[in-house]
Amino acid sequence: MAENTSSKHPAGLYLLFATEMWERFSYYGMRAILTLYLTKALLYDKATASNLYGGYVGLIYMTPLIGGFIADRYWGNRRSILTGGLMMAAGQFVLFASAILRGSELSTFLLFLGLGLMISGNGFFKPNISSMVGTLYAPDDRRRDAAYTIFYMGINLGSLMGNFVTSIFGDTGNPNDFKWAFLACGFAMLLATLTLWWGQNKYLYSHDGKTIGGTPENSPGVRQVYFWLPILLLASLGILYVDAYITNVIFPFLILSAVVIVFIVFGDKSLSRIDREKVIVIFVVSFFVIFFWATFEQAPASLTFFADEQTDRNLWGYVVPPSLFQNLNGFFVVTCAPLMAFLWGFLGKRNAEPSSLYKMAVGLTLVTLGYVVIEFAVKDLVPSVKVSMFYLVALYFLHSIGELCLSPIGLSLVNKLSPPKYVSLMMAVWFLAPAIANKAAGMISALYPEPGKVTNFLGIDIHNLYEFFLINVALSGVAALVLFLLAGRLGRLMHGAK
Repeated sequence: MAENTSSKHPAGLYLLFATEMWERFSYYGMRAILTLYLTKALLYDKATASNLYGGYVGLIYMTPLIGGFIADRYWGNRRSILTGGLMMAAGQFVLFASAILRGSELSTFLLFLGLGLMISGNGFFKPNISSMVGTLYAPDDRRRDAAYTIFYMGINLGSLMGNFVTSIFGDTGNPNDFKWAFLACGFAMLLATLTLWWGQNKYLYSHDGKTIGGTPENSPGVRQVYFWLPILLLASLGILYVDAYITNVIFPFLILSAVVIVFIVFGDKSLSRIDREKVIVIFVVSFFVIFFWATFEQAPASLTFFADEQTDRNLWGYVVPPSLFQNLNGFFVVTCAPLMAFLWGFLGKRNAEPSSLYKMAVGLTLVTLGYVVIEFAVKDLVPSVKVSMFYLVALYFLHSIGELCLSPIGLSLVNKLSPPKYVSLMMAVWFLAPAIANKAAGMISALYPEPGKVTNFLGIDIHNLYEFFLINVALSGVAALVLFLLAGRLGRLMHGAK
């Protein structure tokens, strides 16, 4: 097939862009205020709130393993996305009810029910919309990296809007106002679902004019899957509750899931040697991605605590809500994504574009540098003294550029390397890495040092913020160095994929 050199993208990309944008409004808008809702409205301590946050986001990224499998075998992308979207909208409205009834036992039940619906619905939604982007293009179409960068800009535009709305109307200092954040996120999720429903038959076609995302030809049927939906929901609720209040079960469960996926894929005798080597690259890269997201995703947890307690948030007489600092990430990604897409295109035309692996190693380096900036701010810091907000601005800028070097490039890489029969499952593996990372992020955030309290990481006592943030520097910095060293060897296993 001839390589497509057109710079114009199919209309289906922009339909998926809009759908993902409103879904990310819902997800990131709620996530921005979740730990603050738990600590300020429900009066959880920071360690409990961090662990619950980590467990929730860990499961959010784990359930795509199930949703990807169901889409590949039973439902197809479209049915999975629409079902997941409705479940997530219901979850946000249940959280709205929880916030109205806060202080009662019913409120706690509704909190877990809402989070469970979000976890289950996301499993059907997330891997399928991401994999559909790649199916719009021919396998050798050079526009894929640019397409995923544009798609990623939609993700962050939704994050930007959602975080702004929930911070302004929910994080007001009045615990009663968190409910408006959940309500806004519920309507945004409904809009995402309706957007895809409206445009799927008009715009979702592959490069050769075939419809994409329909029910698989060899599907055993679609109705029997509905039986498993309440089971998935109950399992999500039970695991989340046990992890939050009894013992850590999510982290080992995530590791076990990764091992099971390895046996499923490499146990398939129909895969060729080249397919197996490409899958090896996906698993190795996903391992390094864990270190990126474990440090990057301190934003809704420890970095929000830091913004709330140790940052001077007074800006020309206006006190910036602590959750609003997370919006810097969305702002920088939206404004810089076109420049990054132009940069990759410019270098590609001159045969000077670095491989995906080197781009991702640069992303890890930039997240490390973001924490180096914070280390300068907190070194010898007295607890009663607050630092300039521009240290956080610099951190989020570096992290956002790092995210653009790693996340959309990784999405594209997984799509290019995946065997055709395992595209959605391999995309789910890609999301399993941040599942493990986000649970780890919550565990790391639980080490956040409070006055008079010493925490411990791998036998090392953490007395202050300088020692706490040094954990993030070490984790991401070592991972960046090792990935740089392995990039050349891994590149040979990609068999021509860039």
